[in-house]
Amino acid sequence: MTWPAILALAAGVYAMKAIGPVVVRRRELPERWRAMTGLVAVPMLAALIVVQTVTDGPRFVADARLPAVAVAAVAVWRGAPFAVTVALAAATSALLHALV
Repeated sequence: MTWPAILALAAGVYAMKAIGPVVVRRRELPERWRAMTGLVAVPMLAALIVVQTVTDGPRFVADARLPAVAVAAVAVWRGAPFAVTVALAAATSALLHALV
């Protein structure tokens, strides 16, 4: 993705966020919509992480990033603090880079 595309997408998202209060004004969104919008962020973030981990441009790659993200996922699942999670992922990546 190029910088102009990223900036255009950022401007579009900002415009949508700015237009929302103008269009909706003081009306509340239905409960179902609020519940759905709250659930969208986690899968979107997960999808971005997966794409950044296993691709390099248009190619699929399986390098040290994949095991590092897996270690980080296990650390988060086990309830490790953020700093410990980052340190474990960085150490995994560094170790694999040193070995390969």
